[in-house]
Amino acid sequence: MTQYDPSAVEQKWQAKWLEEKVYEVDLKEAKNPYYSHVMFPYPSGDKLHVGHWYNFGPADSFARFMRMQGKEVFTPMGFDAFGLPAENYAVKTGVHPMESIKENTTTMTKQLSRIGCMYDWNRSVNTSQPEYYQWTQWLFLQMYKQDLAYKKVATVNFCDGKCKTVLANEQVWEGRCERCDTEVVQKPLNQWYWKTTEHAQRLLDNLEDLDWPEKTKIMQRNWIGRSEGMNFRSKVKGMDIAFDIWDSVPQTYCAQTFAVIAPEHPLLPEIIKGVENEQEILDFVEDVKRRKATKRFNIEEDMEGIFTGKYLEFVTGDLPLWVASFVVADYGSGVVQCSAHDERDFIFAKKYDIPLRPVMFPEDPEHAERVRNKEEYFGKDPDGIMEQPEEFKGRKWGEVRSDIIDHIEKIGFGTRGIQYRLRDWCISRQRYWGAPIPIVYDPDGNPHPIPEEHLPWELPTDVDFIPTGEAPLAQSEELKKRTEEIFGEGWTPEVDTMDTFVCSSFYSNMYLGADWSSGEYKQNSVAAGEAMLDAEVEKKWMPVDMYIGGAEHACMHLIYARFVQMALKDGGFAEHEEPYQRLVHQGVITNGGAKMSKSKGNVVSPDEFVDTYGSDTFRMYLMFMGPFTQGGDWSDTGIKGVDRFVKRIWRTFEEKISKDALDSQEATAKLHATIKKVTNDIDRLHFNTALSALMELINLLDKQEAISVETAQVFAKLFAPMAPHLAEELWELAEGSGFVIEQDWPTYDESLLVTDTITVVVQVNGKVRADLEVDADISEEDVISLAKEDRRVQKYIEGQDLKKEIYVKGKLVSLVV
Repeated sequence: MTQYDPSAVEQKWQAKWLEEKVYEVDLKEAKNPYYSHVMFPYPSGDKLHVGHWYNFGPADSFARFMRMQGKEVFTPMGFDAFGLPAENYAVKTGVHPMESIKENTTTMTKQLSRIGCMYDWNRSVNTSQPEYYQWTQWLFLQMYKQDLAYKKVATVNFCDGKCKTVLANEQVWEGRCERCDTEVVQKPLNQWYWKTTEHAQRLLDNLEDLDWPEKTKIMQRNWIGRSEGMNFRSKVKGMDIAFDIWDSVPQTYCAQTFAVIAPEHPLLPEIIKGVENEQEILDFVEDVKRRKATKRFNIEEDMEGIFTGKYLEFVTGDLPLWVASFVVADYGSGVVQCSAHDERDFIFAKKYDIPLRPVMFPEDPEHAERVRNKEEYFGKDPDGIMEQPEEFKGRKWGEVRSDIIDHIEKIGFGTRGIQYRLRDWCISRQRYWGAPIPIVYDPDGNPHPIPEEHLPWELPTDVDFIPTGEAPLAQSEELKKRTEEIFGEGWTPEVDTMDTFVCSSFYSNMYLGADWSSGEYKQNSVAAGEAMLDAEVEKKWMPVDMYIGGAEHACMHLIYARFVQMALKDGGFAEHEEPYQRLVHQGVITNGGAKMSKSKGNVVSPDEFVDTYGSDTFRMYLMFMGPFTQGGDWSDTGIKGVDRFVKRIWRTFEEKISKDALDSQEATAKLHATIKKVTNDIDRLHFNTALSALMELINLLDKQEAISVETAQVFAKLFAPMAPHLAEELWELAEGSGFVIEQDWPTYDESLLVTDTITVVVQVNGKVRADLEVDADISEEDVISLAKEDRRVQKYIEGQDLKKEIYVKGKLVSLVV
């Protein structure tokens, strides 16, 4: 018997796949297309880590499964090469991003190839290459044409730490930069925005038809934050300034006794000009603005305010206007009218001794008296009894909403409306490594879009990319000269670059138009007047059938990509308005309890494990950690168990395949039961239990004197999605023709299934560590073997002296170490 050599086997089949172009797809001719891909990686470091493998390996296994189901599967891979991760890596190493990205993508491509995935490398993309970012710039121009792009001065989140750039709201977590963990400050800047709010309702409505995790849908619904209510028009008394003030609870408008304005509100300096304590207010505002970005305000402990000396005119009387720390400047008008029936307002009023006027009370008399005396807050209770307005006295708060809205509109001091929490997307970045925004300014400072014939508007190289907080492109003499040569003397270029999330907002479309077949990267050319991609190809392949990536992108990339796809549809450039029909989030791989990432410096390289055990074994070990969507904490304990499984398969195939063999009735029944289970489990991405079923099957087959060629071939097919190289070798040993990946998926005979299964609990030193679903008549030897090979168990017994192995039939395996 020859020893299984994973390195030789994997190199052999990777070479054959490449030579025979097994994974290349004719996008135009495909009859049964299935588009599947993962979120592409940042080439910001020079190596893949275990977290990448955990995503990419199982995702490829599912794509292989779909191919054997008869689909023509397109599964590309590329690199999200612009943006902070790559630039920060360049800053850290001192190597220019253009050089480091080239080197890192070469290294990562070799590593990705070792996984053995079905990537069609002729369709790869790199967002930092001009052939790609000409389309990023073209996309900006389409937004401009559709009136979805505009520039305004606004207070933005600014990372003053390592990143030195503007951050979108989604990139700020609890007041800190999500990348370098620096406290974020608020800074007024003139920025480019895309009107995501234009499609807020559409983004909400379309969620219903998407096959996405419900948690992700809920996160997007909450982030978009649709709220129905009233807009009240309120004027600053004695001034020519008025606000349309949003109120989501118009039932209690009679309770409003004061108003609050955001510290960042642009009209605040004008409103307080000349008041007695003007400087005190300005100092308060600057202090709050500074601290507001550095931590989350606790509603009871950190709520702060100061009276402006001004009043808003309202139907119930003049409302004193306060500056309050908790008001958000870019939600609604940045001004809120406050009442006794909002908990935050109630606390603020009690703190600053502002009068309150309850107009709704609980049914319980004692409770109602406490509310009447302002001793206790009483909020949005559907059973609350209204006392004001007089027309609705005695009615319940929960049933009166629509009638009061009609009443307000009839009187004429408010209009019905809808408000969203979603903000427009700030796409400007004061960094070097990004796609230049295709805008130039005339001598009067007016913006003009760069004509498409000049795209790509290339990123200049005569720039120091070390971040300073100012846009690095402003240093470029070449960019200034280029602009004046094309547009005329006195014309100047836009010096901000685009947020890297713009690059990834449409890359699924770009895969369909990429071409590396000549050895050079090509996309259709904007300057030549070509389309982003062939319309029939887009119609046939979009939306993506299966998209796999991290849940952390739920309210960033996944909202941006949906918004952009809608804009492409509206512009006549796409047939479909949603980019991803099915979405799956892989689980997070942690190391010592912390998410594994290059920025945290806690990554584990897969290379040494692949060198020792082979790609297939390492892939299966990661799959065996548990359900794909759950992830887990990294440990290399147990990989030897998977290695033994691989060697047992190899030995069984080498020694026992026979043309003359007749499988036992038990083996036939088990084979068909395994086909059913593996089919169902892979379809649900439960690779761990699919592998367990194959372990049970090989244990049974190994007991036979010989195995039929037919059974061996079925096993190789079932094994093919999860161990692609070894499965090809097994297929060859079983005298299969062609590639196993090109075979049809096996089917099962319901009448032959073994349906009697039991659940056996596994204990180690008396503590439950796992449970196994096994055949009711499984032998003691097999069930103990399965228990010891289970990853959940192995971390407690690996390297330990196993003193006892006890099987209580049909119930329990007890291991004592």
